[in-house]
Amino acid sequence: MTKCSPFRYFKTSPEIIRLAVMMYVRFPLSLRNVEDLLHERGIDVSHEAVRYWWHRFGPMFAAEIRMRRIKGMRSSHWRWHLDEMFVKINGERHYLWRAVDHEGEVLESFVTKKRDKKAALKFLRKATRKHGRREVIVTDRLRAYGAALREMVAVHRQQSGRWLNNRAENSHLPFRRRERATLRFRRMRIMQKFAAAYASVFNHFYQDRSLSSRDIFKLNRAAALSELRQLGMV
Repeated sequence: MTKCSPFRYFKTSPEIIRLAVMMYVRFPLSLRNVEDLLHERGIDVSHEAVRYWWHRFGPMFAAEIRMRRIKGMRSSHWRWHLDEMFVKINGERHYLWRAVDHEGEVLESFVTKKRDKKAALKFLRKATRKHGRREVIVTDRLRAYGAALREMVAVHRQQSGRWLNNRAENSHLPFRRRERATLRFRRMRIMQKFAAAYASVFNHFYQDRSLSSRDIFKLNRAAALSELRQLGMV
């Protein structure tokens, strides 16, 4: 049975929809910024259309990227870096838990209202279920991590220190810039959806430029763009 195209009921071409969604997710742009940039290319769409496309296709594109990458990513020899950051949703403080591997790729994002053992345990179980067991877990000195790891019988894998978790701290910066461009989030569910999609797109284009030459960087970037253009295709 032939799978139907997800773009079949849209008058706008899939290339434009894919471009608009990826511009909004990947770069620190607002919906109106995306509308203006598309207008400069001769594409007349409303920012509300971009918003609808993002809600409809953003999670689908992110899931497809994640499914392609996660096949070769399960390893018990990784070093995980776990950290949580404060976020505001409708003026209320929430917590975005993030797991980053030793190469800087975001493994998991999880939004909670509290920063306690129950939230840490739920986050750790979700990350372990998707990415397998880990050899070393680097955290800060938040007691919730130790309590959750003791319940999972993995406290011997925990490491914490003053500068050991810089990998996770630095990974917050791109998301912070993206958060400011969005002018905060209004709902917890929307932020969870965006954080998960942003992590997949960030991993897809992430390259440590200091470790590769300009020629290799250009080849990797071209390959990432080529795969991006195939998202959502039957």
